[in-house]
Amino acid sequence: MTDDRDAAAAPSGSDEPRGETPPIFRAPPPPVVPRAPLTAPVVEAPSPDVAPAGEDLVLPGAHRGGFTRLPTAPVGIATPVVPLEDVAPRVEWAPRPPVSRGLSAWALAFAVPGLAFSLIVGWGFPIGLVAVVVGVIALRRPAESRGTAIWAICLGALSVLYSAGWLIWAAQRLAVLG
Repeated sequence: MTDDRDAAAAPSGSDEPRGETPPIFRAPPPPVVPRAPLTAPVVEAPSPDVAPAGEDLVLPGAHRGGFTRLPTAPVGIATPVVPLEDVAPRVEWAPRPPVSRGLSAWALAFAVPGLAFSLIVGWGFPIGLVAVVVGVIALRRPAESRGTAIWAICLGALSVLYSAGWLIWAAQRLAVLG
């Protein structure tokens, strides 16, 4: 029996028979692994460095005793622990108080617009003065943010200086100061 595919694939003058696949496509035979004969397991004697288990050895999960009362029985009263007199008392640091930005934030809220207003017009000094006063009050409170209060004081003082510069320049232009 010949297959049409084999006849079409094989050239007419080939030496191979038409029914077999070429040797390139044949799978190699599986390797033969010799098996050892099944024997009974052999238990060897313990080595001399291993001591045999004694009779007092308790296996895991075995009851070891120790529970003399029922689980619902009352517990006995323990002896009170009396501290020694010569032991130094334990000293612990108190946690830091939470930092509040309430008043210092208000000071900074007055300082920034005061500085912006004093750069444009000379009448921004009252806002800068309010920022400096509120910033100093915030610095005196321990729970306020010191960094925010210092920024508010600096920006408020800068706005007062710019306002003073504007007012002096305007007074010279009007010839009020001579």
